[in-house]
Amino acid sequence: MSMLAGYAAAHQHPFNVTVHLIGIPIIMLGVTIPLTWVDIAINGFSFTAAHVVVLGFFLFYLTLDWIFATVFLLFGLLVVQLAADIGALPFKWSASIAAAAFFGGYIAQFVGHAVEKSMPVLLKHPIQANLAAPFFTIVEIFHILGLRKELFNEVRARIEELRRDQSTA
Repeated sequence: MSMLAGYAAAHQHPFNVTVHLIGIPIIMLGVTIPLTWVDIAINGFSFTAAHVVVLGFFLFYLTLDWIFATVFLLFGLLVVQLAADIGALPFKWSASIAAAAFFGGYIAQFVGHAVEKSMPVLLKHPIQANLAAPFFTIVEIFHILGLRKELFNEVRARIEELRRDQSTA
């Protein structure tokens, strides 16, 4: 809950949230395209490094919330499939798309933070930001759909607590 509240605290402005809902999956696509170029075969079962990364995120997210983790896994596998389709294109095309998605997604994030007037979590805690961002995307979709309201009330209370602590420090 602490990781989610810390990340969510820097993502309150509706424009910034919207930009992140679009930009984070685009960044994921940009990262997973080159990972689909690395094939792994074990006992006749073939998968890519992108599958390994999505599985790793899923396992970590299971420690936070099994419902969000499961939705992330389904979403992540869809991103990996799209990445594999793009990765199968000629290298100059797939590499260009991967670079444009990766850098374009991050540029969008910085624009969102400029509008919100908050420092991106990426600059303070790069590992935490990259771990939290895909999870935050799934959680925010649940919020938009009006699902799991009790969780959002808990996160909101934790954000207010964090802000009080920062203002007294």
